[in-house]
Amino acid sequence: MPLALLALAVSAFGIGTTEFVMMGLLPNVADDLGTSVPTAGYLVSAYAIGVVLGAPLLTGLGSRIPRKRMLLLLMAVFTVGNLASAFAPDFGWLLAGRFLAGLPHGAFFGVGAVVAARLVPEGRQARAVATMFLGLTVANIVGVPAATLLGQHLGWRATFMVVAVIGLGAMAALARLVPQIPVEAHQNVRRELSALGSRQVVLGLLAAVLGFAGVFAVYSYLSSMTTEAMGFGESSVTLVLALFGIGMTLGALAAGPLTDRALRPTLYGSLGALAVVLVVFPFAVHVQWAALVMVVLLGGIGFMTTTPLQMLVMNKAKDAPTLASASNHSAFNLANAGGAWLGGVAISAGWGWTSPALVGAVLAVAGLAVAVTAGVLDRAPGTSRVVASGARAGTREHAEARS
Repeated sequence: MPLALLALAVSAFGIGTTEFVMMGLLPNVADDLGTSVPTAGYLVSAYAIGVVLGAPLLTGLGSRIPRKRMLLLLMAVFTVGNLASAFAPDFGWLLAGRFLAGLPHGAFFGVGAVVAARLVPEGRQARAVATMFLGLTVANIVGVPAATLLGQHLGWRATFMVVAVIGLGAMAALARLVPQIPVEAHQNVRRELSALGSRQVVLGLLAAVLGFAGVFAVYSYLSSMTTEAMGFGESSVTLVLALFGIGMTLGALAAGPLTDRALRPTLYGSLGALAVVLVVFPFAVHVQWAALVMVVLLGGIGFMTTTPLQMLVMNKAKDAPTLASASNHSAFNLANAGGAWLGGVAISAGWGWTSPALVGAVLAVAGLAVAVTAGVLDRAPGTSRVVASGARAGTREHAEARS
């Protein structure tokens, strides 16, 4: 594999760390800035909203910029956003810093997937894209717990300073290792928007928003649940976050072959299983060993939904590969924002620290209902077979789909 993929993976590691680390730092930030944990949860939403808006916007604005330069510009915005977060004087400025850090997220992964696919011979594109996203996976196993531990001992500002340093290192690696890659022929924007407006694409994105919001309704407050509901000390938060990351990795690995074999059944099964896990979660977390098992299951089954959702949307938007890739990130981060907000509403209403899990279960069921509706409406013969064969084909478009 080319060393340029290492530069992309380092960048993904930094982005993944800053995206998810706020969940572990919510109590620290809330205490330092004199606000409540549910209010501090808006910092999770601010980053996600930045991704939702920035993914299609920056992808469109940068469509004619050479890929390497675009990656460097996006990573520069990411670094500035984390520096702004580190030096934020109050909660409002921290919200703005989180929003700025989130803006380049979706566009970076969209462009990065294209670059990764073009760095390797035909038939190895999927592996190249997976290598880039290995950085995101490692961030959830190592980066987020380590950054949370750092924030607990040296203050949350130190965490964002370290992430900014990672951003600078990623820029240096991108500049050194990524070759110059010309821009592809410019897509017709009207044609891409038309493809994204198709019924199946809209339903697929809606299922992603609703279903994945169920995961983030809980994950956004997992740090507080660890100490308030599970009975662990603050030092155990990093362990719980690492277990979630391990579950996420296992779920993502399992989703690939399952989706390749039967897309829609995998989607239905993962969303249904997610709803069951979220219903059981509030009752199991009061027994410590069961709580740890539930955290792994939540990460595994929750992230098992991502691959079939991405493949479904990409298959139904064949004429809009660039915007579809950006839209996937927008949908999942809209779920991030909405789940964090709804979970915070439940806690603020006095329903208890585990109440976001029941909110998440309702969201997962809603996502499943939308997915089943889309399946019923989709009468084209052999849809799942087409997607599966496309996944094996390893074309550039399907390599981008895996992003």
